[in-house]
Amino acid sequence: MRYLIILISAFFIGAVQQGFAQVTISIANNLADGVKDGRLVLLFHHNEQVEPRFAVSDEVHTAQVFGMDFTDYDSGKPLVLDPKAFGYPVENLKDLPDGNYFIQAFIIKHETFAKSDGYTVLMPMDQGEGRQWNRTPGNVYSLPEKINWSGQKSISLEIDQIIPAIAPPKDTEFIKHIKIRSALLSEFWGRDMFLGANILLPKDFEKNKSDHYPLMVFHGHFPAEFSGFRTSPPDEGLENEYNARFGIYGYEKIQQQEAYDFYRNWTSDDFKRFIIIEIQHANPFYDDSYAVNSENLGPYGDAITHELIPYIEAQFRGIGEGWSRFLYGGSTGGWEALAVQVKYPKEYNGCFAACPDPIDFRAFTTVDIYQDQNAYTIQGPFRATDRVGKRNYLGHVSAMLKDMNHKELALGGPNSLSGDQWDIWQAVFSPVGDNGYPKPIWDKYTGEIDKEVADYWKEHYDLRYIMERDWDRLGEDLKGKIHLYCGDMDNYYLNNAVYLTEAFLEKTTDPYYAGEVLYGDRAEHCWNGAPDLPNYISRLRYNTLYLDKIAKRLLETAPENFNQQNWTFKK
Repeated sequence: MRYLIILISAFFIGAVQQGFAQVTISIANNLADGVKDGRLVLLFHHNEQVEPRFAVSDEVHTAQVFGMDFTDYDSGKPLVLDPKAFGYPVENLKDLPDGNYFIQAFIIKHETFAKSDGYTVLMPMDQGEGRQWNRTPGNVYSLPEKINWSGQKSISLEIDQIIPAIAPPKDTEFIKHIKIRSALLSEFWGRDMFLGANILLPKDFEKNKSDHYPLMVFHGHFPAEFSGFRTSPPDEGLENEYNARFGIYGYEKIQQQEAYDFYRNWTSDDFKRFIIIEIQHANPFYDDSYAVNSENLGPYGDAITHELIPYIEAQFRGIGEGWSRFLYGGSTGGWEALAVQVKYPKEYNGCFAACPDPIDFRAFTTVDIYQDQNAYTIQGPFRATDRVGKRNYLGHVSAMLKDMNHKELALGGPNSLSGDQWDIWQAVFSPVGDNGYPKPIWDKYTGEIDKEVADYWKEHYDLRYIMERDWDRLGEDLKGKIHLYCGDMDNYYLNNAVYLTEAFLEKTTDPYYAGEVLYGDRAEHCWNGAPDLPNYISRLRYNTLYLDKIAKRLLETAPENFNQQNWTFKK
């Protein structure tokens, strides 16, 4: 069989003494035609129980990754890895310690986008998986191989695997799936772009054709299927499975029981009737868009609020008025809930934002982007201390902010293409740079902050600042609508921005904001306002957790012909 050859070469410390090592990667002929532009990543891992492509993380036991972009690939043009190509956590291949590793090659394919702003860029694209590079259908890779690495012996790898397409989910009695072409986004990106949603319909939807319903928008990361709804009891034999995140056994069974309990409540005669949607808005940068208009991502805010949501309400008998729409979510979804409420104050009647991503950029996790000069270090006259990035509820630190960003630099390069957290913040909040990609808020390698970019962030996406700046205009439309919840030991220090935002909200007058800010004692990410429940339970109850507060809003704001008993509205 004929193979296309990609040559990746590297020089090593003491090359004369140690020799020259070369990694050669062949691509099976049946896969080669699909490889043109992209990023090649070479992965090393010490644990054969986890495939290297799934083992790159912020934690100390992460796999090692080196990455390089390539364009216009053909069989006559071998790719050669520059000796200075960046890696994480070891920066240079020449410094990789000798030893036994499991090695894997992976190609992240890039596509061409001719955007309406005049820039043509090469970027990865979501293929229905939620913009996860290591799971994107069409990306190709080699199977892991065990090697003994010394920096001297050449290695050959064969890419002969391709990630298959994802089968679309099937509709059920209660759960429906829609996908629409967005005219706004298609114009921006220069190609057809789509928005989707998973939709949960109320009991007797088909029976009561004249009933219209409030809309609950559950913001968050890409939802492949509607989450937390199950029509059958939990599976057997799950009690002894350990969940490392929460340190308990049987968590999968707990999740299934919660989903089944929600189904039984949902279909009971006395449960309120409303529609819940989970939005699919994955894009070339991330698994969702942050639901706002952005110079780099395009008009996702307008597309969701003015295209997608009216379409859903028309198709599924939503009431279709601002007083009947509510927003909630945690983490990314928490930021989105607040941001959408602030950006579209009349179109929604309340947000419930749990553990939101930074809503005040004076506390952009542990960085004040306005006052600090460097994001990665705290500078003193005689030394610099690394800035922390992640902790647990005891305050024990597991990752530094520099390491978290260097991981993304190795995976995605300098143009915010890793598909990870810091890159999407930069993509959403930044202006477009001279190369057509997001202008960095800070140098991805050194951490030096660009104050002009920080000023742009402030005016467009610092939610506390925007509310304070525009309270004379926004206050009446936001009164009673803002609810914030965060653990005071949030793993990513997100509570610090909530404190600053609360300080502003409590000073508001004409009108007073009349909302709610609560904190969970010693609670980690993502506490959402249930003081009597552990995180691992409350995170499963977003769809019911705020119903009493929503009921209060509806009593205060809904028209007289709205049925306050079952929440139906006849048109």
